[in-house]
Amino acid sequence: MQKRTLGNSGLEVSAIGLGCMGLSFGYGPATEKQQAITLIRTAYERGVTFFDSAEAYGPYKNEELLGEALAPFRDKVVIATKFGFDFNAEGGQSGLNSRPQHIRAVAEAALKRLNTDVIDLLYQHRVDPAVPIEDVAGTVKDLIAEGKVKHFGLSEAGSQTIRRAHAVQPVAALQSEYSLWWREPEGDILPVLEELGIGFVPFSPLGKGFLTGAINAQTTFDDKDFRNTVPRFSTEAREANQALVDLLGEIASAKQVTPAQIALAWLLAQKPWIVPIPGTTKLNRLEENIGAAAVVLSADDLAAIEDAVSKVTVQGDRYPAHLQARINR
Repeated sequence: MQKRTLGNSGLEVSAIGLGCMGLSFGYGPATEKQQAITLIRTAYERGVTFFDSAEAYGPYKNEELLGEALAPFRDKVVIATKFGFDFNAEGGQSGLNSRPQHIRAVAEAALKRLNTDVIDLLYQHRVDPAVPIEDVAGTVKDLIAEGKVKHFGLSEAGSQTIRRAHAVQPVAALQSEYSLWWREPEGDILPVLEELGIGFVPFSPLGKGFLTGAINAQTTFDDKDFRNTVPRFSTEAREANQALVDLLGEIASAKQVTPAQIALAWLLAQKPWIVPIPGTTKLNRLEENIGAAAVVLSADDLAAIEDAVSKVTVQGDRYPAHLQARINR
């Protein structure tokens, strides 16, 4: 697989990474451990070198899974993880926490769970309004100086927060949602990243599965699947948003690829420092996603996609209100 460098950081990764959240959290029951290890190792064998986790995924279970799965080739991959939450006794998130002492504690625990001496990329998972971003960046800067972390990242941070953090410790990458059905970062985020030399790691690049064409208004989700609470996945919204997938399907068919591959190739075509991290629990979807790196979209292709997408207004918010409130813009 082709490689990309995240901004000016020098951090080189595969053009498509693997978002590992869904193996442990969010989309229903966790994947059986050996099956998950097989998928992660298959991704590596197919050229993926960028693996994304977080303490919140489980919580903790996903980091432990990656630590075991990636141990045989730890020095050949880039592992990203995140801090920023407190958890209750049941494992649910009980609030934001980016206090310096908490960041240090999370980093130490993550090193053990990941079975590694250093975290390649450490993100603040969500901006904590109770802690100045300068204190957050300064703490990660100290962890970098101590050799426990290599690079600093932010997730779902607004442009001013990015600037303030970057002034203290260079930000290697911003991770936020970006796809053909969520293009808000094109407003002020992408220009700031380009100006400062920061890479962009889109999560949910396939619209939480919707852009694959495998979900429609009749699809039912597991009781533990968080999409049950997402307004954009209400039956009415899915009915309205099907028009976007249908248009993608037409474009994909003409190029003899899949809608998912078109959606990922479109992201890759936006900037050379964009690295999407689609997640999956299925080997066939993994192969499909990796195949998108080889899909070349011409200027005419991109214009056709732009024209098609402009005809559809996506319905529904991307998060329920209580989670939307945690987005820093």
